[in-house]
Amino acid sequence: MVDIGRHSRHILLPQVGADGQRMISESRVLCVGAGGLGSPVIQYLAAAGIGHLTIVDDDVVEISNLQRQVIHRSSDIGIPKADSARRFVNGLDPNISVESKVLRLDEINAEELFENHDIIVDGTDNIPTRYLIDDTCAKLGITWVYGSVYRFEGQVSVFNLNGGPRYRDLFPDAPPEDLIPSCSEAGVLGVLPGLIGSLQAVEVIKVILGIGKILSGKLLIYDSLQSEQRLLKFGNNASEQVEEPKPTPLELMFHSIDSAKALTKMNDGWAPYFIDVRSQMEWNQARIEKSVDFCPHDEILSAISRIPKDEDVLVHCRSGMRSQLAIMELIQAGYDSTKLYNLSGGILEWAEINPEGIIQG
Repeated sequence: MVDIGRHSRHILLPQVGADGQRMISESRVLCVGAGGLGSPVIQYLAAAGIGHLTIVDDDVVEISNLQRQVIHRSSDIGIPKADSARRFVNGLDPNISVESKVLRLDEINAEELFENHDIIVDGTDNIPTRYLIDDTCAKLGITWVYGSVYRFEGQVSVFNLNGGPRYRDLFPDAPPEDLIPSCSEAGVLGVLPGLIGSLQAVEVIKVILGIGKILSGKLLIYDSLQSEQRLLKFGNNASEQVEEPKPTPLELMFHSIDSAKALTKMNDGWAPYFIDVRSQMEWNQARIEKSVDFCPHDEILSAISRIPKDEDVLVHCRSGMRSQLAIMELIQAGYDSTKLYNLSGGILEWAEINPEGIIQG
C-alpha cells in the first residue's frame, strides 16, 4: 500500500501520480556496494519508497569511509556496511523490505542474487565486478545502472535496458587490474559520489516509471572542477556507431583540440605522444606523418604498455569519434584525463589544412 502522507510530493507529480508511486513501491532493486556510490543510491531509493532493497557488500565501515559514505556513522565503524545500510533504511522507512548480504559478488552467486530483482545498481569501485554485473544482467535480461567516480570526475549510464547497449559495448575489454588506481590511491572529492549516486537513483526511478530520457546508449560525464557535464553517445556496436559519415565531435572531460590548434601547439614545441586508432586498412592507405604509434581503437588496451602516462597523448581516428572511445578506455585504465587530447576532426580535417602532412600508402 502507498503511504500517501510520506510520498505526497511524488504523487503530486503528473509523471508519477498514485499509480507511479505504486510501481515504485512494488519494485525490487539490488545495490552492489554500500559505500560512496551505494550510500546516496540506498538513501534516495529508500526515501522514494522502493518496495524492496537488497544490499550486497562484504566490507566493514572504516573511519576513512565517513568522508563520503553518508549513511554510515562513527558508531558503525567495524560493522559490515550492508548491515549498517540496512539499519539506516529501517530507520528511514520501516515499511521498506530490506535485506543485507554480507558477501562479495562473484561468478558463483551472481545469478542467484540478481534473480527476482527488477534493476541492479552498481555501487562498486571494482571494474572486474562491473563486467560480471554486465554479463549476468545480459543473461537474465535485467537492466542495470552504472556509476563511477575518480578524483573530481564521475560517470553515469544505464545498460541492458530492453536489450539496449551494454557496458561491454562501451568498454569491450577490462584493463589490467594493476593499472587501475583505487580511491585510496587516487583520492576522491567527498561530495562527488553523492552527486553521481543521486543521478543513479534518478535513473532507477525513471526506468521503473518509464519516463523521461533514460541514459541508455549515453554516458553522462560530470567534471566537478570545471562544472561541466557532457554526454557521449554509443550503440550496441560502438564501432558501427562511430562510422557515421558526419558525426558531431563531443567535448568530454578530456581535451578536444582541432587540427589547426594542434599544429600551432606543435610548431611551438608541443610534442605529444601521437597515436592513430583507425583500422589497419586505413593506416595502410594514408596516415598523418606526425603519428608515432598505431593501434585500432577497440584494441587500445593492448598498447598501454607503450603509451606513456606522464606525457600528453594525442589520439586521432578518421573524424574524431573512435578516438573518443579509445580515450575513455585509457581513462578507465587509470590514465590522467588532463593529459589526453582528442583530435576532434581526425585525419579528414588534418588533410584539409595540412595535406603535405599526410603519408599516402
